[in-house]
Amino acid sequence: MKLERKTPMVSIPLNAMSDVAFLLLIFIMLVSLINYRKEVKIEYPEAENIAKVSDVQNLEIWIDKTGAAFIDGEPATLDAVEALVSTIYRTEPDTRIHIIADRNTSFENVNKVLQILQILEYRVVSLVVKDAE
Repeated sequence: MKLERKTPMVSIPLNAMSDVAFLLLIFIMLVSLINYRKEVKIEYPEAENIAKVSDVQNLEIWIDKTGAAFIDGEPATLDAVEALVSTIYRTEPDTRIHIIADRNTSFENVNKVLQILQILEYRVVSLVVKDAE
């Protein structure tokens, strides 16, 4: 007597695939909403002429309306700004420095940072402003 082998039917359950896809979609949407850039809440001044620059190799120095300086969102003293800029000038001289100051800050506060950059002879500096629409 000859016995026949029956191969079992193998099937992948597809009932849960839509749930997995939906959860994956939610995860991707949430991760894409995370803002990794630390910003200081300031009111941008307006300008008539604007030049767009690349955001590769930038150092952002924020100055709020009280005159406090921040480097990439972290509070910093003027001595810390000077030390960091001199280090960057030696290691990566093509780094662009963006000075982002509140509209209501005194120019004296911005000038302190500009004087540091002038003493260090740093020439790749941008003042960030809001487009006057």
